[in-house]
Amino acid sequence: MLYLLTLLSDGGDLFNLFRYITFRAGGAFLTSLLFGFLFGPPLINVLRRTQGKGQPIRTDGPEGHFVKAGTPTMGGLLIVGAVMTSTLLWARLDNPYVLMVLFVTLGFALIGFADDYAKVRKQNTDGVSGKLRLLIGFSIAALAGWWAAMYHPDNLTNQLAFPVYNEMLLNLGILFVPFAMIVIVGAANAVNLTDGLDGLAIMPVMIAAGAFGIIAYAVGRTDFTEYLGVHYVPDTGEILIFTMGLIGGGLGFLWYNAPPAAVFMGDTGSLALGGGLGAIAVATKHEIVLSVVGGLFVVEALSVIVQVLYFKRTGRRVFLMAPIHHHYEKKGWSEPQIVIRFWIISLILAMIGLATLKLR
Repeated sequence: MLYLLTLLSDGGDLFNLFRYITFRAGGAFLTSLLFGFLFGPPLINVLRRTQGKGQPIRTDGPEGHFVKAGTPTMGGLLIVGAVMTSTLLWARLDNPYVLMVLFVTLGFALIGFADDYAKVRKQNTDGVSGKLRLLIGFSIAALAGWWAAMYHPDNLTNQLAFPVYNEMLLNLGILFVPFAMIVIVGAANAVNLTDGLDGLAIMPVMIAAGAFGIIAYAVGRTDFTEYLGVHYVPDTGEILIFTMGLIGGGLGFLWYNAPPAAVFMGDTGSLALGGGLGAIAVATKHEIVLSVVGGLFVVEALSVIVQVLYFKRTGRRVFLMAPIHHHYEKKGWSEPQIVIRFWIISLILAMIGLATLKLR
């Protein structure tokens, strides 16, 4: 919205700054951070009053989690509100990729909100049915995949790009949209599974967002893509504004989610943020890199899949408890140890993912 101020510019004044993505990205970060600090306390108070007993705690979970009973959920509203506000304020709203990412983020936030609301209302961990959540999620992702394919340049439409071997492209044809659906829904649910300890999910999400903000900005500039040898995807640079808004909003939320958490992000936040990351990966043609940058989320999801399949087949468990962060809790690791070590792993994986831009 503020980009329209460039219409008042003669090319050498203050209004000319709004032409620059980096300037507006900084503005989005500060706006989102301020949003989190201003609206965090009143939102938490409202959630605490309206939810009563707060988020239900799993009876079969780690014993240390029972002290968290009464903590309100739906804190993801703070992050999503900050991201939406900052992006709408600072990004170009005629950019198709920004609109697509916002659509996915908001769509998955609504799914998560409905699930959180059902859990709080019934005071158990059974929210919206998994099949319904997947149906709506895949529908949103299908539209997003088609949306991205419509605006990708002709040489990249329906193509799968490979990291490192940048000259390689695999034409998925009509399978591109189903592939995009898997990426977006998979990312949303992987982040959701990771969100099990205070502060565990939000920092890796911010780290991944930072990495993909850099990727989006780079692939949206011909000079950068020529130097890095990656595929040029026009107009993706504006996504940097969304990712900086996410980082600012995430920091604002982490202020209140740091142990002991005053609020949980809930499915409202985890599904929205994961879906948004998946949508960015599809927009920038870096779907495979997402599995590296978001490797922590992949491991968390795989630990659940392996646990379920192995238990059904043998009646025994691979992990003491899944997702894998609960396994380490059962082994005696403290919650801060798990959270900080997983943050470190996320940062390492993000650096490896960014390194693929120039490994050739």
